[in-house]
Amino acid sequence: MFTGLIEEVGAVRRVQRQGAFQRLEVSARLVLEGTRLGDSININGACQTAVELGADYFAVESVEETLQRTTLGALRPGDPVNLERSVRLQDRLGGHLVLGHVDGVGRISQIETRQREWLVSVEPPAELLRYLAFKGSIAIDGISLTVAQVEGRAFTAAIIPHTFDQTTLGRRRRGDVVNLEVDVIARYVERLLRAGDPASGTGLTLEKMRDMGY
Repeated sequence: MFTGLIEEVGAVRRVQRQGAFQRLEVSARLVLEGTRLGDSININGACQTAVELGADYFAVESVEETLQRTTLGALRPGDPVNLERSVRLQDRLGGHLVLGHVDGVGRISQIETRQREWLVSVEPPAELLRYLAFKGSIAIDGISLTVAQVEGRAFTAAIIPHTFDQTTLGRRRRGDVVNLEVDVIARYVERLLRAGDPASGTGLTLEKMRDMGY
């Protein structure tokens, strides 16, 4: 479990690819503190297991499922990555509940600057749009953000200077692909509401709730 508050930006140190299997070494500093073999580290929104720890790096191994559903397979040496260690029970939950289970890959359609904020618009996979709502939560490359607008096939998040400067968002450009994780609570709510009569499709869905004004 993560909060979506990025602890540091690391850099890809080495990539070893063997078919549908990948070993990734990441240079880091802060996230190494207190980390042991087998601990979870969120890399650009994807929960990965530390299989090797060095003085200034850690290594993870990704299987085909992860490489198909995330952008980890496209990483190259030198690429910056957002990093976060898993939360402890005594930590403050400053962002929102982030599982590190990427739901899909979206594409940045626009980045707009307004005085001291940046508006980043992303086109998610069509099947994820129903989980996005005004003022709802979304994780972009592991960063906990609030949805400022949902219009057409895209949603927009407003980024404060600190987040823009201290994460990989400051390096993103129009057309870049990003990992997305929708609010897990929205997924469970939809599942429960559809349980009324899933066969006939008469269960109460999120779309129907919006039509009813909820």
